Formats: sequence, structure tokens, C-alpha cells
Amino acid sequence: MDEGLRERKKRQTRRRIADMAMGLFMARGFDQVTVAEVARAADVSVNTVFNYFGTKEDLFLDRQEEVEDLQSRVVRERGKGESVVAAFRRDFMEAIEERDWRYGLNEGADVFGRLVGDSPSLLARFRELEHAQTQRLARTLAEESGAAPDDLTPSLVAAQILETTRLLSRHATARTLAGESWAEIVPQLRSQAEQAFDLLEKGISGYCVRV
Repeated sequence: MDEGLRERKKRQTRRRIADMAMGLFMARGFDQVTVAEVARAADVSVNTVFNYFGTKEDLFLDRQEEVEDLQSRVVRERGKGESVVAAFRRDFMEAIEERDWRYGLNEGADVFGRLVGDSPSLLARFRELEHAQTQRLARTLAEESGAAPDDLTPSLVAAQILETTRLLSRHATARTLAGESWAEIVPQLRSQAEQAFDLLEKGISGYCVRV
């Protein structure tokens, strides 16, 4: 058996295990499903599951590496003359139109969000994931800008941009969970996103001046 075929079979096995796990999680909730049940559904041993996934949470976040790198890709792939904020504005607006999963705007994101919200261990893991995303984006910004090692600017910019997109995404998910349709959500989400990126782009020095 050549190396290419072995790797392909390993990818297929990993995908089957992850798909079976997610189906069980969505049907019954993350905390109510055991790794042994996932193994039976995927027709593999428990040891095989742990060969591919270090923890039960890894089964839920099987695309973690890709997710961690999504925001850095926005920076690396921005157009000539395009600022980082402009690149994220464009990418987020495109995601709204496409209902893309990269910002949690896809169909089913409400179910995903409910599953996470119902599980303390998943909530903790998502906080770790968000921290990893912010750190990776900060490193990318430092590389792209040539920042000095002790320059805090890349970390400050990464934190501001990602918290902005997360707040927008969470707001959209909350409205979906409240029963609103995507058609009802989109106009205000677009407006709020434009306002948020305007604040990032122009600064907040003129916001909420006391009179």
C-alpha cells in the first residue's frame, strides 16, 4: 500500500468518526454522548478514536487548525493597498451574503451555539480556541508589519478586530435562537457591521463625548 493511499484512508476514517460524533452530539447534546458511543457508531474501537482525537472536545472541534488560521488568511490574502481593517470588513460582509461558516453565520449555527452553550467543557474549549486565534492573528500582523518583538500593536489590533467580529456573530446567533429569520436579521447586521468597522477604521476618540 503506497503512502498516498494510507493517508487517504486515515483522512476518511477521521472524517467518518467526526461526522458520526457530530450527529450524536446534535441529536442528544455533547455531554450526554460518550466516546464509546461514538466509536460504536463509527464502527471503530475507542482506542482508534483517541488515535485521531486527543479529547472528546477535539471530536467537536475537528477543524480547529483550519479555524485558527482563518483570520490570518484574511490578512495574508488582502489586496494591494488594502488595510487589515478593510480586508476584514470585506470578508465579513461577504460572509453575511454567503451565510458562511467562517464567522458562524451559516445555517445551523444556532444549533451549534446551543450545543456549546449547554456544555461547560465546550465553553472552556472555545475560550481557548478564541485565545489561540487572537495570538495567531497577532503573530501574522507582526510578521506582515515588521513589528518589533516588544511592540504591542499587533496584539491590540488582533484583539479589537476579532472581538468585533465575534460580537457581531454572537448577536446574529442570539437573534436566530430567538426565532427571527435570516431575512429579518441581515439588514440590521449589515448596518451594525458597517458601523463597527467604521469605528475600527476611524478610531473611537469621538464616541460618547460628554456634553
